[in-house]
Amino acid sequence: MITPQDITGLILAGGRAQRMGGIDKGLISFHGKPLIESAIDRLQPQVGTILINANRSITKYSHYGYPVLMDETPDFSGPLAGFSVGLKHCKTPYLLTSPCDSPLLPNDLAEKMGTELEKNNLELVFASSKENDGKIWSQPVFCLMKSSLKDSLDVFLCKGDLKIDRWFKELRSGTVVFENPQVFANVNTPEELAALEKVSS
Repeated sequence: MITPQDITGLILAGGRAQRMGGIDKGLISFHGKPLIESAIDRLQPQVGTILINANRSITKYSHYGYPVLMDETPDFSGPLAGFSVGLKHCKTPYLLTSPCDSPLLPNDLAEKMGTELEKNNLELVFASSKENDGKIWSQPVFCLMKSSLKDSLDVFLCKGDLKIDRWFKELRSGTVVFENPQVFANVNTPEELAALEKVSS
């Protein structure tokens, strides 16, 4: 069984947030505190230790007391760049990733994905959400992976490919469907932030 001590949590705060006017999303206020604090609060009980991937506001993020890692690939090359630096610094058998702007992420994310990974002998499990209309949407930035995937990801990135689902296809990967789509709600615009504060108050 995979325990929290086996898992390093990686919070992805490295994006450009263009739809938010370019401000640093992890530091936007949600219910009176920066978004990243909600992500930390949700992840903390599920993992043994936390890493933060950020490319700016390094000093502010380091105030939380966790290592802050910058992408090693240039030009904001998306979540896989964050995964890559997270895997490089991961000292546990597993890495659990989550974006900084989904403050309602599931409290049982690690547990459910860990069970799926072990049951089916997978290398990586990502989350999916079941929307109100019954459609299943993949949520690929929420995933639990073996830390031994570092070399596989480095080879993939060296080819110049940044598509997250294409990397997943090269692995023994699977998904866990979460019934409540709200838990993956993320904040891309000021309007979405206001709406999410309403439903989660």
